[in-house]
Amino acid sequence: MPLVEGGKVLNKALEGHYAVGQFNINNLEWTKSILLACEEVKSPVILGVSEGANKYMGGFNTVVGMVKGLIEDLNITVPVILHLDHGSFEGAKKAIEAGFTSVMFDGSHYDLEENLAKTKEIVELAHSKGISVEAEVGSIGGEEDGVIGKGELADPKECKMLVDTGIDFLAAGIGNIHGAYPENWEGLDLDVLEEIQHTIGNIPMVLHGGTGIPAEMVQDAIRLGVSKVNVNTELQWAFQKSLRKYIEAGKDLEGKGFDPRKILADPAKAIIDMVKEKIEIFGSANKA
Repeated sequence: MPLVEGGKVLNKALEGHYAVGQFNINNLEWTKSILLACEEVKSPVILGVSEGANKYMGGFNTVVGMVKGLIEDLNITVPVILHLDHGSFEGAKKAIEAGFTSVMFDGSHYDLEENLAKTKEIVELAHSKGISVEAEVGSIGGEEDGVIGKGELADPKECKMLVDTGIDFLAAGIGNIHGAYPENWEGLDLDVLEEIQHTIGNIPMVLHGGTGIPAEMVQDAIRLGVSKVNVNTELQWAFQKSLRKYIEAGKDLEGKGFDPRKILADPAKAIIDMVKEKIEIFGSANKA
């Protein structure tokens, strides 16, 4: 199955009261593992790419070519969305031109008026090419891509103004934090989530920063309209932990017969296991 745009997939999830996982990719091994896990359990998937990861992997065209090649060679049949995560204005344009099927334009650091204007321009460009758009109002805290702080609770009225630009799904602060959660974290504000969903209508919402949120709370958010949950930090932890075990076991990384495929076999399995664990929480298995 070729790459698909995200709007129809997430609207189906909203109607079915489950969420589709966005699993951020950083290299070929991560991408392959995520695709294989989702194919095994027949779950649609969103491959998220930050601008930093995009640069590391060689650029937008390289990422598109890699993902398309893996889908074909691995015989992936589930819907796959290639999504720019927290994209800048120019980054979103470049991703659209390269063949991404979904983009997030994160204008939350602009004042509201400029955020709305730039979002509308990205929506018009993306929709002219059949590409879906995510946007953000307010700011989501944590330490990811330079976003620092605890974030803020989104204003439902501002959320509605952003939705009225024509976006396909919305990211808004409901107490969520990028990266790890502190011990004194107060949890998601489900009352604010419910108010936002009531105000914006039947539009899929996105939960950024799923690391550390109890599964039951994530599922409560899904029941209230969250149809996409981003996973990044936990994938990094799973990969690093598995790789560290390999090194601590005294494996010779410099000796004769060095084979990087063997080194990455266990970390790749760790990614697969993590993705399958999240899919079970999100309820997206057998929804492809």
